[in-house]
Amino acid sequence: MPEPVTLVALGGGLLGLGAHLARRYFELAKEVMDVTLGFVALILFIPVAALCALLIKVSDGGPIFYTQTRLGKDGRPFRLYKLRTMFVNAESATGAIWAKDDDPRVMPLCRWMRSSHVDELPQLVNVIRGDMSLVGPRPERPEILSDLEKVYPEIRKRLAVRPGITGLAQVTKGYDTTVEGFRSKLKSDLEYIERRRWSMEIRILAATLSKFHDRMAK
Repeated sequence: MPEPVTLVALGGGLLGLGAHLARRYFELAKEVMDVTLGFVALILFIPVAALCALLIKVSDGGPIFYTQTRLGKDGRPFRLYKLRTMFVNAESATGAIWAKDDDPRVMPLCRWMRSSHVDELPQLVNVIRGDMSLVGPRPERPEILSDLEKVYPEIRKRLAVRPGITGLAQVTKGYDTTVEGFRSKLKSDLEYIERRRWSMEIRILAATLSKFHDRMAK
């Protein structure tokens, strides 16, 4: 009969293996769900995208889409896609800054795209490509991440998973407006990374539906 110490060690090893397989299964299943739901949502988005494209062209005649460099999993940079809601060269004089109430950089006909978060739906392409997930911490711009890291060194932990179109911080907190105000959102992001499971993913996706009329959006 095996010694008690041997049984404990064997049990611990089996539990560790089970936890590893559960995490691995979760990651694989999550990737399949991202691509499947992302593709379906992108098809449904096409009629809305056509309307948005018309309004953007009427507003200033500039490009319909806007791309930014963001940091993905493990800090890998990628090009994030959005519908352009700001005037062309809106940040040429200021550089990268946070959005604010009644932001003068936003074209009047496109403000509803921001309040409904429709401007972010082209990121479904990023999800299908594997740059992003449907659920995860928001991907940050490298220059803003550098500023935040001076105050919050632990922010790099957010890069352990793929960033998401929506996430725990997005559905429970407001918009970032200052470095100091970022603390609560960072706490939510780290909580998600530590505790993520299917029940949490489903709750976040369900809560995201209410954000299609977001009075806090800028």
